[in-house]
Amino acid sequence: MSDLAGEDEVMAEESEATRTAQGLALYRKYRPATFAEVRGQDHVTAPLRQALRSGRVNHAYLFSGPRGCGKTSSARILARSLNCVNGPTPDPCGVCDSCVALAPSGPGSIDVIEIDAASHGGVDDARDLRERAFYAPVAGRYKIYIIDEAHMVTQQGFNALLKLVEEPPPHLKFIFATTEPEKVIPTIRSRTHHYPFRLMPPSVMRELLEDILSSEGVPFEPAVIQLVVRAGGGSARDSLSILDQLLAGSDADGIRYDRAVALLGYTDASLLDEIVDAFAAADGAAVFRAVNRVIEGGHEPRRFATDMLDRFRDLIVLASVPDAIATGLLDVPPDRTEVMTAQASRSGLAALTRAAEIVSAGLDQMRGATSPRLLLELMCAQVLLPAAATDERSVLARLERLEAGTADQAYSERVAPTPDRPPSLEPAPPTQAPRPAPAPPAPAGERRGQAEQARAEEPAAESAPVAAQSSAAPPAPRGQVTAEAVRQAWPSVLDAAKAKGRVAAIVIGNASVVSLDEGVLTIRFPRQGDVKGFQIGGYEDLLRQVLNAMFGINVGIRAVAGGDTPPPGRRPGPAPAPPPAPQSQPATPSSTDPPPVADSAPQPPSPSSTPPGPPSSGRSRATRSAAAPPESRDLPPLPSPPPPDDEDFDPDDADMTSSTVTELTGMALVQRELGGQIIAEYED
Repeated sequence: MSDLAGEDEVMAEESEATRTAQGLALYRKYRPATFAEVRGQDHVTAPLRQALRSGRVNHAYLFSGPRGCGKTSSARILARSLNCVNGPTPDPCGVCDSCVALAPSGPGSIDVIEIDAASHGGVDDARDLRERAFYAPVAGRYKIYIIDEAHMVTQQGFNALLKLVEEPPPHLKFIFATTEPEKVIPTIRSRTHHYPFRLMPPSVMRELLEDILSSEGVPFEPAVIQLVVRAGGGSARDSLSILDQLLAGSDADGIRYDRAVALLGYTDASLLDEIVDAFAAADGAAVFRAVNRVIEGGHEPRRFATDMLDRFRDLIVLASVPDAIATGLLDVPPDRTEVMTAQASRSGLAALTRAAEIVSAGLDQMRGATSPRLLLELMCAQVLLPAAATDERSVLARLERLEAGTADQAYSERVAPTPDRPPSLEPAPPTQAPRPAPAPPAPAGERRGQAEQARAEEPAAESAPVAAQSSAAPPAPRGQVTAEAVRQAWPSVLDAAKAKGRVAAIVIGNASVVSLDEGVLTIRFPRQGDVKGFQIGGYEDLLRQVLNAMFGINVGIRAVAGGDTPPPGRRPGPAPAPPPAPQSQPATPSSTDPPPVADSAPQPPSPSSTPPGPPSSGRSRATRSAAAPPESRDLPPLPSPPPPDDEDFDPDDADMTSSTVTELTGMALVQRELGGQIIAEYED
């Protein structure tokens, strides 16, 4: 390559006084001179030192990694170790001509050529390098080419170097340094020893910065180091450049935290504490006052949202791992430990996770937004109102807020009783009403009027016990959930399922709780077809999510068919005596037999009084009635449908309708919720 620095002419030496007067930058002044001084890259320096110690030195190396992590400095140290008079050695002597020339403050060596591939990466430069490479070194043991930014070499340039890199002369060594090793063609990469460099850990970076400030004799506040480490992002060169800037602007008091925050544009920790405490207390006024302070202070809303997301991340880790600061999982100054621990305990893990997700999504929307303040305020409003969403994390956030006793005072005032709206009284638990005495049969006209009145009063009579159960059966505490607790809270479960879908509430409303054993909740449906609809519709996952949100349990769902069962919270009355077995000929009632005892529900008409109907329909009805389990015997079987052309059939007759069935079946639920009309029902 043409005009190669250090090969055509030797740089003139400068006196130590002149070099000191120039005032080198910190990243040049404190550049490591040996592998032992390289920090945070032990996974690279240890193998290289061992290779130098054993004499197994390769002809080409590839150093890759982020910017400012020590790739070029390590390449110079490797060249210094190879050309030392005692070399190859892992510890250069530092006094020979080669070591002095290749020191961080040295003039350089004519045998070590450093090339910037960004400006010398073409095919002509590669041909020039190939012609000069065969010349022997002038003073050192090896001629070493350090090609920085190697990913900038063109495809033709790499192809021109391929044969030379594959079979170089004995005195030639190559060291490629790049931030994008995937752009180096595989034929070159496969002929090198690849050493990936990494970003410096925060603890190592903090130690390095403290040592440099101590060497410079500059006082500083401990919080400044944390700020510089965060701004540097793990890059030693970037961190030292930032520290150099703060050092240049310091006065006799040293480097102060308030100046560093203002200069670097980060959010002050006190402002983050204020808004996090306001979120934990659900204090909307304090939250929006903090946002206004951010805008009035000239801070960028996106920068503030990023700092707020970082704080939420630290609090999430601290809430999950209480000793995260002590074990080094979190890099937090000692004076911030107590404050952040208190914030994590007050906020709760679910609320913090939900807030972090909202802020993270808002940051994506802020990119290129014309009104970032509006988006920031909308994010804060979403964090303040977990009740506005129905997802699982919002429910958990509300539960945490209720358990902690820090419910939003403003919300309580909004729902407080007013003169126009009296306070709602807690309904009394439903009592078992005595069964009415059997009444003599009424004429057909009166029975029709009674049936219409019963149908009009039925929704109100059924809704009252359900409302009483939902208010009197709060969710059981976590860790003490039993089948009885789920049974008592079943109306609330149905309300939560209805919020996710009306059809789901209809299907699950046909079930009743049987047992809760060994993490499996068994529910019973009246019919096998209801079980199939529950399983095929995928309502098991929905019911499991509702139970997890209300009780904090993760259970399996087992659905069985066992006849019509009373809903939870009601105790079924004594089952009536089973009907007599059907005989081949209808028996004539004797005048001496006592009248049958009537239940609160009317009994079906006897076979002799039943209008003739289709034979198959009558047999199927009789078979299902006889095969019903004991739990369903407290309800009378439905009568066989009469033929449409029967003149004696009255659809409003109480004896011919199912309005006396006090429990809602699947058909009744469909009619009530969806407004449909059931024409026929088929069972498998």
